[in-house]
Amino acid sequence: MAVGKPKIYFLGSGHLAVPILERLVKSDVAVLSGFGTQQDRAAGRGKKLSPTPAGFFMENLGFKPDKPESVNSADFLGKLRCISPDILFVASFGQILKDEILSLPSFACLNAHASILPAYRGASPIQAAILNGENKSGVTFMRMNRGLDTGPAIKVYELEIRDEWKSPDLERELGILAARHVEEVISGVWNGKFLPVSQPDSGVSYAKKIKKEDGRLDWSLEAPALHSRVRAYYPWPCASFEIGAGGKKIHIKITDSTVMEGVDATPGTVIAENARFAVACGKGALVLEKIIPQGRKEMMGSDFIRGFHDVKIKTI
Repeated sequence: MAVGKPKIYFLGSGHLAVPILERLVKSDVAVLSGFGTQQDRAAGRGKKLSPTPAGFFMENLGFKPDKPESVNSADFLGKLRCISPDILFVASFGQILKDEILSLPSFACLNAHASILPAYRGASPIQAAILNGENKSGVTFMRMNRGLDTGPAIKVYELEIRDEWKSPDLERELGILAARHVEEVISGVWNGKFLPVSQPDSGVSYAKKIKKEDGRLDWSLEAPALHSRVRAYYPWPCASFEIGAGGKKIHIKITDSTVMEGVDATPGTVIAENARFAVACGKGALVLEKIIPQGRKEMMGSDFIRGFHDVKIKTI
C-alpha cells in the first residue's frame, strides 16, 4: 500500500476527458502534476487552429498543456522523467502508448475507456455502441498494458443509453460518470483496495477508427439501422447521401432523424407527405428531420423538400 497522495500526469483530448480533469484539478486524493493533449488542429471553414476540448478547458483555467507530436518521443519522455509521476492517467487521448512510456510512472498507467470491456476496444467505442443498438454502455477503469485496451480492469460503471442520444450525448454522460468515480478508483488502486482483474476471453469486440465514408447511407438497410447511423455519426462524419434536385446533385448530411413504420416502397424512394421529408429503406422509411444541404446551414427537412418537386436519390 502506497502512502501520501499520488502525483498524476494526465493525457486527454476529447470531451470525455473534460469532467475527469475538472474533478482531478480539485482533488483531495491526488495531485495533478501535469497535463498533455493532442496538438491543435484546423477546424471550421476558416481552418483556424483550435485546441482539443480538454486542452481548451485547461487553458481556460490558466494551465499551459503539453502538446507533444508523439508521447513516445525522446523529448516528451525526458520531460515526464523530470516530472516523475506516480500515475499516468489516460482518457480519450488519441495516441498509442508504447512500452517505454508505459513503464515510466513509478506506480501505474491507468485508463478510463468508454465501454464495458472487453466489448468495443479501440478508437470509437461510443459510436459503436449506438451503431449496434446497445441499450447500455459504461466506463471501464483499467491498468494499461501494451495491448489495445487489453489491460486488467479495476472497476466498471454502467449506464443506460437513451433512445434519443447521439454520440455527443453519450460521451457527455460517460464523462460525467467517469468523473464521479475517478477519485474513488485512484484512491482504491493507490491504497491497494482495488485489485485489477484480467478481462474475460469471451465477448471481445473492436471499434475501428471512423472514416469519412462510413457516413454514407445504404437505403437497402432497414430504417432503424440507418437511424442508428445518424445518431452514431453525428457530428462527424454525419450520415449522408446525394440527391438530384433542381437539375443538380446535392450532397446532404442528416443531423436528426426518426423512423417511419409501415412504408412499402423501393429503397431510395423519396416520400414527401404531410410536410415531411422521408426516404424509403429496406424496411420502413427514414424521416429526415434536420439536414445540412451542401453549401447551406442546418435546416428542417420539411423546409428543404417544399422547395423541390423533382427530387431523386442518387446512390453513392
